[in-house]
Amino acid sequence: MKKRVLFLCTHNSARSQIAQGLMNALLSENYEAFSAGTFATSINPFAIEVMKEIGVDISNQYSKNF
Repeated sequence: MKKRVLFLCTHNSARSQIAQGLMNALLSENYEAFSAGTFATSINPFAIEVMKEIGVDISNQYSKNF
């Protein structure tokens, strides 16, 4: 059974989205990651671009309220 992890931040636009993407890309055999924020906005396009540079696609993720 996979452990579930929730990454929280204020706007759920960059750091928590990156953490979710990295954990799901690198540790998906044992973990299922999610992210949320206190004020949902939109994902920072720079976060998507940086993750794409290392081969992780977070373009389908979206900003969510906690």
